[in-house]
Parts: sequence; structure tokens; C-alpha cells
Amino acid sequence: MSTTSPPALDMKRITGNVGVEIRGIDLATDLSADTVSAIRAAVVQHKVVFFRGQHGFDDAWQERFASRFGALAPSHATLSGSAASPAILELDYSTTQIRTDLWHTDASYQLRPPLGTILRAVKMPPYGGDTAWANTATAYQSMPEELRALADSLWVVHTNTGDNAPYALNGEDGAAIRAQRKEYLSREFFTKHPVVQLHPESGERTLLLGQFFHRVVGWSIAASRDVYRLLQSYVVTPENVVRWRWAEGDVAFWDNRATQHYAVRDYGSQGRTVHRITIAGDIPQSISGTRSESVGGDEFTVGIH
Repeated sequence: MSTTSPPALDMKRITGNVGVEIRGIDLATDLSADTVSAIRAAVVQHKVVFFRGQHGFDDAWQERFASRFGALAPSHATLSGSAASPAILELDYSTTQIRTDLWHTDASYQLRPPLGTILRAVKMPPYGGDTAWANTATAYQSMPEELRALADSLWVVHTNTGDNAPYALNGEDGAAIRAQRKEYLSREFFTKHPVVQLHPESGERTLLLGQFFHRVVGWSIAASRDVYRLLQSYVVTPENVVRWRWAEGDVAFWDNRATQHYAVRDYGSQGRTVHRITIAGDIPQSISGTRSESVGGDEFTVGIH
């Protein structure tokens, strides 16, 4: 077995707590195992990594690259993938939109949220359309000790709702939009997760919150919302956030187990198209070792819990 260290990457830090740009790598090539290991280590350490100008990185290469990091998850829990690949979800924001202008962890309403997500900028507006990511590990560390102790003890139900369903930007709710919304809401998930999960690779404690939060187990909805706002405020504080100005051909790869993200919607009806692929993850684990469980909806009924 080789004992050599992964190659050093040319990385430029973007903020003090989250995000690096990796330079000098062409993702549309057969990367060595050592380079893949180094990229994975960078993702775990910095939570989100960026690659500029990957113009040869098409759907096939995106799928090939993602598969180096684990099994691929379905493109979406309810929506169909692209015609080229069931693993790739095309998000075209020119006329319709799945709500991503909300702080969220991808598919946290499922029992096994993705390990990570790889997003490729296909078409970008001349201005606007940035994406922001928040580091939920530094968010946890920044909380007072007493608040960390409370968070350590809490379990929360996450669910998918109509708040994120496709809608028409121009207000014209036509047949295509209605059909997409119906498909989006065709399956329902209710999953109980710990507010604080143990990262399976780094061992860090990270907060598992975001837009799919429904309620704290054993608490009223009103009290649940109050504690959510308090905990979430530590996630989205500017010190824990990086904001990326996209250019066509850019690629972002983030650790879904230690981040939330928000797609800024400030470009009107201009074209913005991205292709997303997710890597299958494990069932989250609390600091006591207890795993998440499905408590309702489709996953529960088929016994995946």
C-alpha cells in the first residue's frame, strides 16, 4: 500500500472560515486517485471548493467526476433528471424556479441526505445570480456553551413542503408549471434528525437545520420556530458565509453534511441554468451515536428507517 501523501493542490482561500478556489486542475480529464483524495480532503476541510473555467466539463464528465467520490444519488427525490442522465438535475431559472433562494441543506427531509453536491454553471446572467454557502461547523463552535448544550439535546423533524415547489416568475401559472409542481409534491417525507450531527469524516459537530425544518420533537410549532430562528442566526452570520460570483463553466463542490446554501435571486427573468448532481450519503448520527429515522411519508411506508 502506498504511503505517499496526496499531491498539494493550488488553493486560494476566499474567506477565513469557508471556501477555497482550486486552480490548475482540468476536471474533464482522468484525475489520479491521489488528486481525487486531495480534492475530497479540501472539501471536508473548507466545506465548499470552486473550480473556474471548466468549459470542457459536460454532463458526462460531471457524472464521471462525481462517481469518484461515492455512489450517485437520484437527481431529486421527486423530480425527473435530465434526458442524458437520471443523476443530473437541470435547473433552468429563466421562466420557472424551484425555490432555492432559501437557506437549506440539500434534501435534509430524506433519511440519507446527500454527502455532497456538485453544481456546474451552464448559463449565467450578466449580473446577479450568486450563491452563498454557510459553514455549519463554525456556526456550532461560535454558539455559547449553554446554547450548544441545548442544541446537542434536540431532535428535529424535516419535511418537504410546497414552499419549495416550482412557481412561475412572471405570475403566469400555466399547465407546465402546474405539472412540475404536482410532480414535485408527488412524494412526502418526514424525517427526524439530530440538530447536531457528527461529521463521519472530520468528527466535527455540525448543525443540521435549514428551510426543510418543521418542528422540534416534543415542542410546539411556535416554540420550535423561536429556537430555530435563534440557532439559524449563528449559521448565516457573515463570518460563516462565502458568496460566489458565478461565470459560465464554473464548478462548485460542497460538503452537504457541513453546509447550508442560498441561491440569490436578483436577476429577474434573465437566463440562469445550472446542472446539479449529488453523491449519496449516510444516515446522520447524533453525538450520542443515535441515528436519524424516518417518521412519516414515503420512506417510512417502504420501511427505509
